[in-house]
Amino acid sequence: MSKAKLGIILGVVVLLLAGGAGGGWWWWQNNHAKKGADGKEVVEAPKPAPEYKYVTLDKVLVMLRGSNGEAVSHYMAVDIVFKVLPDKEKLAKEHLPLLRTVAVKALSAYTVEAASAMSVEDVANKLNQAYVAAYKADGHEPPFAEALIGKLIIE
Repeated sequence: MSKAKLGIILGVVVLLLAGGAGGGWWWWQNNHAKKGADGKEVVEAPKPAPEYKYVTLDKVLVMLRGSNGEAVSHYMAVDIVFKVLPDKEKLAKEHLPLLRTVAVKALSAYTVEAASAMSVEDVANKLNQAYVAAYKADGHEPPFAEALIGKLIIE
């Protein structure tokens, strides 16, 4: 056998051994690294939830419509609370006038009957949808994680 053939065979054997060792190490890491010294599986602690701050938008007043679209003397008063990451709190406070405008626009289309039939969760969902659409139209992300309802009065 020539030296070249012997070198090629030896190279192939070394590559196969290295591949097998790498595969064995990968299998060991995936199957045994998550087990403690006693052989029981170690459960990783969940990451802590981020600490949110809450920014309030008080007294959003909206005149409601009658069943035929006419103006009536009924209104909806909403206090909205925005769940904000601490680093976006200042930005959220700066956006409060925009957030008020979007809320009034979204809620003013409802009639007295439709508004009375909505739950607090329904109002929050409608507002969150309106905020997402408004920020998407501007090409930005909302400075808050979620809009919550602090108070809802329909008179």
